[in-house]
Amino acid sequence: MTYWLVANPEAGDGKRGREYWLNMLQNAGIHNPECGDLGDQRWMEQVQPDDVVMVAGGDGSVNCSAKLCLEKQATLAVLPSGTANDFARNLGLPDDPQQLCQLVAEGTCVQVDVAEYGEKLFLNVAHIGLGSVSAQAPGGPVKRFLGRFSYTVELLRRLSEKRGFHAGIRCDGAFVRGRWLSIAIAIGSGAFFGGGNEMPETAADDGQLQVIAVKPRPIPQLLITFMMVRITGKTPKRTSTVIHLRGRRCRIETNTKRVFTADGDEAGETPVSFECRAGCLRVIGTRIVQTGG
Repeated sequence: MTYWLVANPEAGDGKRGREYWLNMLQNAGIHNPECGDLGDQRWMEQVQPDDVVMVAGGDGSVNCSAKLCLEKQATLAVLPSGTANDFARNLGLPDDPQQLCQLVAEGTCVQVDVAEYGEKLFLNVAHIGLGSVSAQAPGGPVKRFLGRFSYTVELLRRLSEKRGFHAGIRCDGAFVRGRWLSIAIAIGSGAFFGGGNEMPETAADDGQLQVIAVKPRPIPQLLITFMMVRITGKTPKRTSTVIHLRGRRCRIETNTKRVFTADGDEAGETPVSFECRAGCLRVIGTRIVQTGG
């Protein structure tokens, strides 16, 4: 078995780079791991089944490494170093870096779901509409200063600019059509998104896609609904603002092409189909976080 370390030097505030994690890993008994970059195919070709790919970066870096681990049947280890680190929250990983590296050395794993669209995948949430502004959240010094709150700041700034879009949502046997402010498609492991916001009633191994569609409404009504979800951890059962669907497969068709994001990065345009692959990714961790429990 080989340990591979992949570090994104642009992730987060830049304080948790390769040298930082090499020191932490050495203290945990993992000496001289092989190092690689996500843009270099040479080391990726050498990864073998049962190797451990440790990725120090944000959700985008984790996404790329997860695809490699699925192809090679390797184990993914997340070393949170980005701004949001939502996938790490979904796994309930230790906040203390030394404890986390010790967990990697022990090799305890859980199996989590991924969602596929075409030849790509995501681990947390795909967004269409207002929710996709996380991909355009402030960057550089502003993002580093605000940290994960930069996503919320950008969301609130743009809230009044959006009037919604027309789309049809098919989720297994259910179908709804309407005008939406935002559509979020999460797998269970997308229990958290946008720097710690909760996707209600999800877990990393529930084998389903969770679709939350929000209708255009006055800002006070939207904020009240958002607070209800935050307080209760559940989608309101009766509301004129939010629709919640579940299923293994989901397809979104919009009247005009719309850009969608996946794990915080721009990923393509509608129409788009998603499918959940249950329990296919092996990840270092001891438990799976479930929201709304």
